[in-house]
Amino acid sequence: MARTIVITSGKGGVGKTTTSAALAMGLAQRGHRTAVIDFDVGLRNLDLIMGCERRVVYDFVNVINGEANINQALIRDKRCDALYVLPASQTRDKDALTKEGVGRVLEELSKGFDYIVCDSPAGIEHGAHMAMYYADDAVVVTNPEVSSVRDSDRMLGILSSKSRRAERNEPPIREYLLLTRYSPERVAKGEMLSVNDVREILSLDLLGVIPESKAVLNASNSGVPVILDVESDAGQAYSDAVGRYLGEDLPHRFLDIKKKGFFSRLLGG
Repeated sequence: MARTIVITSGKGGVGKTTTSAALAMGLAQRGHRTAVIDFDVGLRNLDLIMGCERRVVYDFVNVINGEANINQALIRDKRCDALYVLPASQTRDKDALTKEGVGRVLEELSKGFDYIVCDSPAGIEHGAHMAMYYADDAVVVTNPEVSSVRDSDRMLGILSSKSRRAERNEPPIREYLLLTRYSPERVAKGEMLSVNDVREILSLDLLGVIPESKAVLNASNSGVPVILDVESDAGQAYSDAVGRYLGEDLPHRFLDIKKKGFFSRLLGG
């Protein structure tokens, strides 16, 4: 049976879709058959990040409504045979996602996959509830700013009370923290929260800290998960996060201000 991971947050624009694409690709690269699902009905950005938008024929809602089967809707990634994308619909209402329909799709996927990554819409509306309801694990994505962390704290309450695991009195969803757009320089200036500040507020296991990086935007615009940019700090940080999720004991990097080299200091850089 597959393990279902929801990528969630209380606030939009924190990097959920970037994270969903990166973690799904990272799991698949390590040999785990992985499906990543876009739950953001009406917007549909995951296929753009994954670079497969022109290959979308059927979508998640088509499968729920019985208008296509799961194999017709899944898009295999051209870079990794173990990774498949299930896109969202751009033309349907979010209410098209039903608890029963989502459950059927996840159950069918779980027969052939090791991991199912659910890219959740922001906030607490219907699509976000559907994305988290069947989750085994949750990656809470937040920026190091007060409003983002506060909204994430609210999401934790919903995860612990409105999931299928909570309703059935089963072991709770395993929750992880992923901190994005982190800048040690801005932390030093008091312009954003530190890693310790965020952990103290949310009390979650730290899965990773993704540094502020132009590589994230470049990758998104190119339709390439940033984890494939192995030269970038962000790509390496996402690779580390995948390793930690799979049980590897890896130190956290990119938390401190980079020391300038001799020539950089000499030239005033």
